[in-house]
Amino acid sequence: MPSTFHGLEVARRALFTQQSALHTTSHNIANANTHGYSRQRVQFEQTSPYPAAARNRPEIPGQMGTGVEAGQVERIRDAFLDFQYRTENNKNGYWGTRADALSRMEDIMNEPSDEGLAKSMDQFWESLQNLATHPEDGGVRRTVMQRATALSETFQYIDRSLKNVQGELTNQLDTNGSQVNSILNNIQKYNDQINEIEPNGYLPNDLYDKRDALIDELSQYVNIKVDKVGNGGNSKATAEGIAKITLLDENGNPMKDENGEDINLISESNDKLDFSFEFTEHEGQKLVSKVNLTDSEGESLSFNPSDFNSTGVLKATMDANGHVTVNEAGEVVGEPEGDYYEMVHQLNKMAYEFSKAFNDVHEEGYTLEGEQGGEFFDVSEMNEFNAASVIKVSDAIKNNENNIAVSSDGAPGDGQHALELDRVRDMVSDDLLDEDVDLDGKSVQKFYESMIGDLGIKAEEANQMESNTNELRMSVENNRQSVSGVSLDEEMANMIKFQHAYNAAARSLTVVDEMLDRVINQMGIVGR
Repeated sequence: MPSTFHGLEVARRALFTQQSALHTTSHNIANANTHGYSRQRVQFEQTSPYPAAARNRPEIPGQMGTGVEAGQVERIRDAFLDFQYRTENNKNGYWGTRADALSRMEDIMNEPSDEGLAKSMDQFWESLQNLATHPEDGGVRRTVMQRATALSETFQYIDRSLKNVQGELTNQLDTNGSQVNSILNNIQKYNDQINEIEPNGYLPNDLYDKRDALIDELSQYVNIKVDKVGNGGNSKATAEGIAKITLLDENGNPMKDENGEDINLISESNDKLDFSFEFTEHEGQKLVSKVNLTDSEGESLSFNPSDFNSTGVLKATMDANGHVTVNEAGEVVGEPEGDYYEMVHQLNKMAYEFSKAFNDVHEEGYTLEGEQGGEFFDVSEMNEFNAASVIKVSDAIKNNENNIAVSSDGAPGDGQHALELDRVRDMVSDDLLDEDVDLDGKSVQKFYESMIGDLGIKAEEANQMESNTNELRMSVENNRQSVSGVSLDEEMANMIKFQHAYNAAARSLTVVDEMLDRVINQMGIVGR
């Protein structure tokens, strides 16, 4: 027979178990608005029945239940939804960063508008056409000089603004690298804390949440895969262990080191790698030349930027700023790539070709005094890599607008050569006298229109992809919240359910107590 006090123990276990469920429900309600929190649930388990199967068991009709206990407090989490979210978060990190950089470039180029380079060029060509009909008018000549100066200053402003953003992008890349290192360091610390708790048979759910929030944040910077490695001891079957983080490429495959081994940002032994970046000055621009991953012993694994193809904020920043491949001697090999690099390079190319071609045509004409024309733009310090930053009207033209050569035969009233100067905007590369630079077979006007068109296409694609990936990310996040998020309505219902169960267990305890009182205090008193 079971003990007389068997009912007390069953009721006691029920009280404590329902009480733990109420405490967990209160914890969920308290963290309803806590970022990264996953709702928790108490797993109820039946305790071992009495009597146990053994040869010395008492002869009773069958086993009797001994109550309930709280097996473990587990968090509600769907690993597949976590994987989906991090995948979409990674893509959104890449396209969001790319879209932001291209948006800033569009603001600088400012096309179409009344303040952009296209407008400045149009005003310059228009002033030349006016000069063709009024070659002796000093005011019209002065307007040509002023329009040319404004055009030069517009080139310089755009070049300077683009390079300023490049400088901000290099700083941002260093900052992002430091942020990734900080996230990895914190994940490593949480791994250590979890590793100390789990072998004792506990589930550190709140630490799991904090670690997963950091992993979510990390997924925005680089593409990663997360594996959970058990740590042994007395750990429960549902214990997650150490989070091993593997670096993936854009196709979701593990990136490899020089030995063909997977690159683990955090390894099974909880060792981590730190990011750092190297830069090289090329064509007057500061470009990314190396991506380094350094372990705790100071040994580094280096990538050329073109080989570092793990999508995310880091790669997007490099692709926006510009990167270049260098050999062991530090020499640039191959053609640099990157949105801002290409725009600055094309702007210099255009300014160089335009200046040289305009000078060549200008030198064939005659000034107001009948002298052979000289340089219109000062190209003494100009090359194809710095033209946009140094382009300026020559001192001879600035000091005396009569030196503008618009006459074709030296006659003061002849302005025919001004029309030849105006034709420079429509001259294609084959027509130009300078053969050092080729504008891809386009005229100056068409080349610039092509630059702006390509920028518009890139920006439109980036904006569209950012919008699409953000929609997918939010959709997955909503699904994840439906599983892991706290529903106050559901928790209130659970609270009432557990409260009723607690009250019933308390009533059961009272009934058993009354039974024992009858047995102990009121039996065996007959005849006293």
